[in-house]
Amino acid sequence: MTKDNDKAPVSVIGLGRLGAALAAAFLANGHPTTVWNRTPAKAAPLAAKGATVAGSVAEAVAASPLVLIVVLDHAAARALLEPAADDLRGRTLLNVSSSAPDDIRALARWATGHGADYLDAAVMAVPQAIGTPDAQVLFSGSTTAFERYGEQLGILGSTRYLADDPGVAELYSLGLLSAAYGTLFGFVHGTALLDSAQVKPTEFLGLAVPWLNGMLAFLPALAGEIERGDYTGGESSLEINLQALEWIEAASRGAGVDPGFILPTLDLVRQRLTVAKPTDSVAGVFEVMRGNS
Repeated sequence: MTKDNDKAPVSVIGLGRLGAALAAAFLANGHPTTVWNRTPAKAAPLAAKGATVAGSVAEAVAASPLVLIVVLDHAAARALLEPAADDLRGRTLLNVSSSAPDDIRALARWATGHGADYLDAAVMAVPQAIGTPDAQVLFSGSTTAFERYGEQLGILGSTRYLADDPGVAELYSLGLLSAAYGTLFGFVHGTALLDSAQVKPTEFLGLAVPWLNGMLAFLPALAGEIERGDYTGGESSLEINLQALEWIEAASRGAGVDPGFILPTLDLVRQRLTVAKPTDSVAGVFEVMRGNS
């Protein structure tokens, strides 16, 4: 790992809100930092803090052994890096651009094919949280690269290395987002239901928060059932949840609320019931999602 008194140079390509925040964190911790952006004006605030502004992507790549690419997606990253491909040899490319896991794996193969080590990072934080413990940064890819730069990358937030498969960090990111979106849009749907009875969202919130906190305590039981593959005698049965989901659909339609949010879940439970007992755990919908039943 890089020692505290040996601040390795780093290059950051792409200075949107996240890229600029990452570059600023490296600068604040004493790392010689080279930056590049298609719109040069975005580099000015970082230059004022001591960053070197590269005149091209190739110049930015050549400047540092650790190169971050922070753009829209893998396609944008590949397009920018292609002219500088020969300069990647012997360096570590850290991709902080979101894409489907298979696309990230393809980018990793391309980079390693040009002699680079490859790491992928999924940043689970808003840009202003970078450099604080509130920023959760997940890594996957080259074990060697993370061993070399893990300490240096620790300045970005609470970091965790997950696997040598470069697509795993993004899978974690998408899984966490899936759980979050289910909660957020479920709350909005519930708010729409209550609105039909002139209940204000803030009134509903007072009951929703403790209810959702209680639901979080239920997750270990579900995780255990899925991991064991045993859904008999589970914590929450298919039949109970089917009835509740059907009531939500009926109440939504009766209140003039679009039931679209709940219908896919209702369909999953009904599919599971074609092969499982009504008393089996609702966690068994995992098997439907994975195409096992």
